[in-house]
Amino acid sequence: MDSSAIRRNDRVTVTLQPVSIDNWYACTQLNVTPEQRSVFPAPVVYWIAESKFVHDFELRAIYAEGRVVGFLVYCTSADQDDNCWIPALMIDEQHQGKGYGREAMEVLIQLMSELSCKRIMIGHRPSNEIAGKLYESLGFMRVSEEVIDGEIVRLLQLE
Repeated sequence: MDSSAIRRNDRVTVTLQPVSIDNWYACTQLNVTPEQRSVFPAPVVYWIAESKFVHDFELRAIYAEGRVVGFLVYCTSADQDDNCWIPALMIDEQHQGKGYGREAMEVLIQLMSELSCKRIMIGHRPSNEIAGKLYESLGFMRVSEEVIDGEIVRLLQLE
């Protein structure tokens, strides 16, 4: 599936488009706020480079109103514990607070369920309370009270 879209009531349509020759540079220009750099330390260019070596990484540009507003990475195959991971999600600092992160996650969850993912995992830094609240509101439950490799790990069980 090359793109996914969702529209709910009066919300803007958010689409996930593959990172390609047409949009890769726009993706590299996305930034989080200075305060968020400690919770999203890897720039988009890092994820693009890593995807050339980690073959089950899928990269998507998040589009709203015809422009790139964010970026995400998800895995197309499950790990040994049957978990499908979302390694990265970010919304550009100029587009935060508009609901694009939630919309993108809803589209991605649907896409991953169509790929037969039964367990979706995502992590976030403990100080990133906004991400934690977003993921909880989407049904992601904390898997441990412990912080694992510097992150709170959450699980969404689809079955």
